Amino acid sequence: MGRMAYDLSMDSTLALAWQGYEFVSRRCERYGTDVFQTRLLLEPTVCLRGAEAAQVFYDADRFQRRGAFPMRVQKTLLGVGGVQGLDGQTHRARKQMFMDLMTPHDIRTLTGLVADGWRARIIGWEAADRIVLYEEVGQILCQAVSSWVGVPVTESQVRGRTQSLHAMIEAPAAVGPRHWRGRRARHGAEQAIADLVDRVRRGEHAAPEGSALQVVSTHREPGGQLLGSRIAAVELLNLVRPTVAVDRFIIFAALALHQHPQWRSRLRQGGDRDAELFVQEVRRFYPFFPMVGARVRTAFDWQGVHFPQGRRTLLDLYGTNHHPDLWENPEIFDPDRFTTWDGGAYGLIPQGGGDHHIGHRCAGEWITIALMKAALAILTREMTYDVPSQDLRISLRRMPTLPSSGFVISDVRSVPSSATVGGGPR
Repeated sequence: MGRMAYDLSMDSTLALAWQGYEFVSRRCERYGTDVFQTRLLLEPTVCLRGAEAAQVFYDADRFQRRGAFPMRVQKTLLGVGGVQGLDGQTHRARKQMFMDLMTPHDIRTLTGLVADGWRARIIGWEAADRIVLYEEVGQILCQAVSSWVGVPVTESQVRGRTQSLHAMIEAPAAVGPRHWRGRRARHGAEQAIADLVDRVRRGEHAAPEGSALQVVSTHREPGGQLLGSRIAAVELLNLVRPTVAVDRFIIFAALALHQHPQWRSRLRQGGDRDAELFVQEVRRFYPFFPMVGARVRTAFDWQGVHFPQGRRTLLDLYGTNHHPDLWENPEIFDPDRFTTWDGGAYGLIPQGGGDHHIGHRCAGEWITIALMKAALAILTREMTYDVPSQDLRISLRRMPTLPSSGFVISDVRSVPSSATVGGGPR
């Protein structure tokens, strides 16, 4: 049997905070392995990267999600009792509830709401000197997905609700006020949506037919019981929050258009295939969420290394997407690499790996791709804009991260549909 590589530090929590997305990969390169053990918050933790490691990590016979997420993550990002922390039959039933909402028709409906909201905002952008695109796109997504899910939001509430969702997304890796803002936002959102679910069940509020609000409010667990209203709220937020988080991918797509202008012309003139290549490379290249966790269900050996029962294990998403054994020249942005991609379920894992229906891969991955394509079409064909001088650096220490400026644009103009399509910086 081989030997596990061990990080020599007594505890690596501060190193993780300092190195962020690069924490796992730096050590893998240092030790010449894709698996090593360290201590995080004084607990022994195995770190993995790579497609083979991802395949093992998403094996439900070897790993479970129960007990994998620290309470600071559950109290901010995920919620307590949601699908991400379930296993076995309960997980399969709950996951199927989500997958039933991911039909092509449902995705087209949401994408249409986002596109309509984007076009409506362009009119206001034309009168503004400068627009922080991250703030605007988040609000577009928030308003659209709230309508799609069936959770009402008024025009005056959109900005505040978007800020609350951003607070939840940013809080797990934050300390101090940023973390506690996320906790307060989670608590308030869950309470409001739980009250709405109760009103739906009492017949005091009509959930739109076929909406997520109706589906989740009436969903029954394998034992036949309804979800508790608070758990129902968690799962509805598990549709709203990740959809709003797509604003980060959209901002990275806008940045990629700015940094690789040859792709703007290609996307303007091309079809869905070029958009697919570009979107997948944005998802691979730019940092989204850094890693995911699980615990060993049953002790096993892999590649000569022993994994004891209960051992906390982290899979490096960003490091796998940049693994030199999987991707040629991984630090170069090259959408054409996906012309020969085999579509494997464990090499490209910005939103998890494995099977969407029975595993812990993000149920909303198809929504992410569709929304990014819609955004690209608008950015390249339905509007023109300038990109003024600003700080576009991306810190790999901050998790999750963004360009420092939030991507500022100016001198926005809409392009009439009857005109020759154009777009982008002039």
